[in-house]
Amino acid sequence: MTEEMIRCIENCLNCYKVCLSMAMNHCLEMGGKHVELKHFQLMMACAEICRTSAHFMLIGTSHHKHVCKECAEICAECADDCERIGDMDDCVKMCRTCAASCKAMAA
Repeated sequence: MTEEMIRCIENCLNCYKVCLSMAMNHCLEMGGKHVELKHFQLMMACAEICRTSAHFMLIGTSHHKHVCKECAEICAECADDCERIGDMDDCVKMCRTCAASCKAMAA
């Protein structure tokens, strides 16, 4: 396992934690646009694809490249949407970091 992959796994797991935690705590507490169906579904999808990407890298399958490509796309979309909603800086930052890391792993 390369240093780059180890970093990507850490980024994916951190993004999973941040997205899930923000959705289940911050967004539900804030209500309004924070719990719009499309936004909330995107946050859940982001959390799950991050966890799945980390899992694929940890088990050592070459299919991680496909999953990481999708993860990068979903993380970028989630970051943009969290930025649009506002007051979600931690999520935006973590999603952008994970997107960059997964994009590199998919290459």
